[in-house]
Amino acid sequence: MSSSFDRVRTAHLRATRIAALAAMLTVTMLTRPLAAQESGLALGAKAPAPAVETLDGKPASLAPYVGKGVTVIEFWATWCENCKELEPAWVAAQKKYTGRATFVSVAVGVNQSAELVRRYVDRHKLAGAQFYDRAGKAVEAFDVPATSYVVVLDKTGKVVYGGVGGKQDLDAAIKKAM
Repeated sequence: MSSSFDRVRTAHLRATRIAALAAMLTVTMLTRPLAAQESGLALGAKAPAPAVETLDGKPASLAPYVGKGVTVIEFWATWCENCKELEPAWVAAQKKYTGRATFVSVAVGVNQSAELVRRYVDRHKLAGAQFYDRAGKAVEAFDVPATSYVVVLDKTGKVVYGGVGGKQDLDAAIKKAM
């Protein structure tokens, strides 16, 4: 049984990891915009299936979305300007590819909570599978370079596209996976 001190120390270490990730994401986003495939999972790589949470805090996994058809995953945050810029293209792609591609949103656990994400999703009427990455397991597994990172997987679960920024051509990326 762990002591109160151990729980506090574990929480502090997690907070330090999240703060370091936030700093890394900020530096990455401010230095220059990334073009597709400059970082993140390599093209042709088999996508991982890390543990995440539902927006109501229940354990979940990305496994049901990997290798089960064309899947489009975005790592985002409520505070991310690139994500907000990308949102109309994301919504349009969801409408265009309904029934042919699955859309998954993974909110990173940096400077936000699952409740904040849930309220944002409800207010903006965002569709698709919505998850929260409190522990950063999905961010680590997908080697996420910054928020607004989009990964497109083909039906076998292999990466056919990865990019960052508010002006990604999601239509062309999804067509690569079809």
